Amino acid sequence: MMITRPTTGQGEPVRWVELKPEEFLRRLAARPVAYLPMGMVEPHGHAAAFGLDLIKAEYLCDAAAARFGGIVAPPQTYHIHETGFHGTWLAEVVGEVNPRLGGLPPDVVMRSLLFQLRVCVNAGFRAVMVISGQNGAQGDLRLVADEFMKLVPVPVDVRSDPELVRGTFPGDHAGRYELSQLLHIRPDLVDMTRLARVSSDPLGRFAQNPDAHEATAEYGEQIIETQIARIGELADQAGLGTPDIPTLTFDDVEPAWAAVERQRPSWISYGSVSG
Repeated sequence: MMITRPTTGQGEPVRWVELKPEEFLRRLAARPVAYLPMGMVEPHGHAAAFGLDLIKAEYLCDAAAARFGGIVAPPQTYHIHETGFHGTWLAEVVGEVNPRLGGLPPDVVMRSLLFQLRVCVNAGFRAVMVISGQNGAQGDLRLVADEFMKLVPVPVDVRSDPELVRGTFPGDHAGRYELSQLLHIRPDLVDMTRLARVSSDPLGRFAQNPDAHEATAEYGEQIIETQIARIGELADQAGLGTPDIPTLTFDDVEPAWAAVERQRPSWISYGSVSG
């Protein structure tokens, strides 16, 4: 099955990694907005691919760039997990089996995001939309964005995908909401015939929600389209930062990280699996 992803009306790629210099500079000049997808690999039940979080984040960013202008930055493919409440949740929905999880410590993910923002600003972007397919640690990510913006006059907006449709669609994990999204985006990565394995498979529930059988591609399309429109609204509201910003060195950004570190006890994901 041939899977296509959003491009401009002219079929031009919107991902930084796929653009040639001339096309990159043209798109940057037209709208200097970067869309940064974040996700991870983690259990999504028996029916869905491990990478659902990253797949939907990349799709939303691709579609937003194609419709509203801007460029999709290279993704952050690992995320915060196994710490604090994330560890408790993992024990409840997966148990003792190997979750094949792509989680990293909070400080690694947060520091990585900080220096990704530096990369975007140095490349000429004057607004950054961070779209996370993993829900639950966006408070940590926003802390990084807030401290970065205190140093650099460029707006950074961080949203998890359920936040984009809060009050309209109820989010979940590997249930009607998430499986519907994947059925719309990548139906080849969903096998609904495997949903009933929860009671008989050695993996057990494997983080699958009880309402997963209610997922449909049509419902997924409603969710995704609403999210894309919301990203466009948020990007408009954010505006653009100062045009002339000197190239940021690593040392220039370190004060932002020091400020984040001082707030470590208040991190959303602070703690450990055993803590």
